[in-house]
Order: sequence, then structure tokens, then C-alpha cells
Amino acid sequence: MFPNDNFPGATSYWQNGELKPWDSGEVHVMSHVLHYGSSVFEGIRAYATHRGPAIFRLEEHIDRLFKSASVIGMTVPYSRDELIEACRLVMRENRLASAYIRPNLYYGYGNLGLTPSKCPVETTIGCWEWGAYLGSKGISEGVHVLLLPWKRIHHSQMNASVKLGGLYVQSNIFATQTRELGYDEGVFLNLENRVAEGPGENIIIVKDGVVKTNDMYESVLEGITRTSVMEIAKDLGYQTEIAPITVEDFFEADEAFFTGTAAEVTPITRITDSRDRSIPQEQWKTYTLGNGKPGEASLKLAGQYMDIVHGRNKNYDGWLTYVYDSVADAKAVLNGSLRNENENVER
Repeated sequence: MFPNDNFPGATSYWQNGELKPWDSGEVHVMSHVLHYGSSVFEGIRAYATHRGPAIFRLEEHIDRLFKSASVIGMTVPYSRDELIEACRLVMRENRLASAYIRPNLYYGYGNLGLTPSKCPVETTIGCWEWGAYLGSKGISEGVHVLLLPWKRIHHSQMNASVKLGGLYVQSNIFATQTRELGYDEGVFLNLENRVAEGPGENIIIVKDGVVKTNDMYESVLEGITRTSVMEIAKDLGYQTEIAPITVEDFFEADEAFFTGTAAEVTPITRITDSRDRSIPQEQWKTYTLGNGKPGEASLKLAGQYMDIVHGRNKNYDGWLTYVYDSVADAKAVLNGSLRNENENVER
């Protein structure tokens, strides 16, 4: 009924406390979420390590899931620890060494008024192997982004620090349009005409050795990967700054990169400005950052990040939640040996 062609490695998912075959399941057509986007979710990564698969900053992701639920007035039917263990269970059940994990809470079938007073909160967790979100070429050569004429939802209109399903309609529309125009990803400004974020990624720039990003009052999700990379940068001796990023800051940066669970650390090397919609596309101006290749700081931070998530830096071991209780358990399930830690892992 539901093939896993676009979800490689997925054989089962967790729903309301039970494991179910991937090709099963049914959501009623009058479920509240289908009409109003009334859901909250997380995107989480598990990586292959020498101790078996490890989930990156799982506790922080689950904490944010609860925060998101509170914003939409949703009572989570499971405890924090139960959802953490359910993520580990789904990884074990699917026998994956590395994966993308998607917890989702949504209002199901009950009533169809705007207020879901009769709708139960359904809970699902799935995982699957997922390749490079912006392409492996984007990792090695950098991506070309489009500065959009449309503004990000403002922090005065909606809490931008949480992951609400309905808010991602804007991301869906403009990520799709950007790719149809031939660019790798879009970049939103905020109502103040400063740089906000990508459709699903934060933005960090580097100028004169200073690593800089913006905060929630710039209409961005303060991403867990973003926060982690800024901490890594500080630990590596970089001066860090959290402050607004002007369009000029963006165009004149020595380096820039996206951060996010899916994007990880993806360099930005070219920016095309499409803000003036009266100008035809062939006349849009393109800015090249640095020498047009991923910069030194971007590569250094990306390398350190990948070492951490793969368990190669013990100083950050507290950021990892191991799927199996022991290496022996991991080996027993993963056909007697751990998969190569760089195989099938999105950069």
C-alpha cells in the first residue's frame, strides 16, 4: 500500500506506542492535520560510529518537540523519556546504522472546527536512510542560493522558534520555486529587510575571522545544529557573534554556510539577488563569496562537526545518544559488524 521507494531502509515505524509495518497505516481524510497543518515535528540524525549508531542531540530535539507542542496547545501523550526510547527502538527495529528520524505529533480525527477540541493527539516516529539534502556536489563545491523577494514569517506574528507543520507551507512553496528557477536553495529576508534563514536551514557567515549568526528576533528557528556549530566554533578559538545580518553583510562575507539537521554544514558560494521582481531573471545580479569555493572556516567547522557526530571526538560524547546498549548488541543486530561509519551518511 505504501512503498518505501523514497524512504530507503525503512521497514517499520512507531505509532501510538506500537511498531507497525512501513506499508501499513491509515489517516482519515477528515483528520484535523490534513486540513489545517496542525502538527509539530522534529528532524533528527543518527550516525554510524565505532560504538554503533548514535543519535545526535536527541534529548534537545525531544525537548523542542515538547516546546512546539505547547505553542499549539497540544498535550503530548507520552513522556520525554518514552519518546527518547521510542526513537532508539525505531532505529533498532529498522536495523539502520545511520538514518534520518522524524517524530511527529498531530491532531487526528475528531472534529473539523479550527479548534481541535475533539481530536486525539496522534504520535508517530519513522526513520530511513537519507542522502545529502542539498546534494553531495553542494558539500564539496558549495551551493548557489537565491535571495528571495518574499519575507519570512515574522516573530511578531508567530513563534518562529518552534517546528509547526503549518508554518512549513511557506518553506515548501519557495524551496520548490527556487529549484524550478535553477538554484540550489532560497534565502528569506525578514520584515526588517535583513537576512533571516533558508526554507529549512539557518545561515552563518564568516567575516575577518568572526563567525556570526542571527537569533529568533530575526525571524529564524534557532536550530540545534546552528547552536552546536557556534559552540564548536568558539571551542576552536573563533570569535563568535550573534547579531542581525544585513544583506550587505551577506554579500560581502568571506564565507557563508547553511546549518541544519538535513543540511548539516553546507557552504554557500554564490548568491543571486531576485528582490526586484520587475527585473527579468537574466538581469539578476550574482555575488561570489571569497574565491567561489568553500572557505577554510566552513571546511574546518564541517570537518569538526562530522567528527563529533561520528563519535570521533570524545569531548562531545555527551551530544550522542547510542541506539544500542553495547557494541556487542550493535554488532549482533547489524550482521556481526558495524557498517563503515562514512557509508550512507548525509554530509
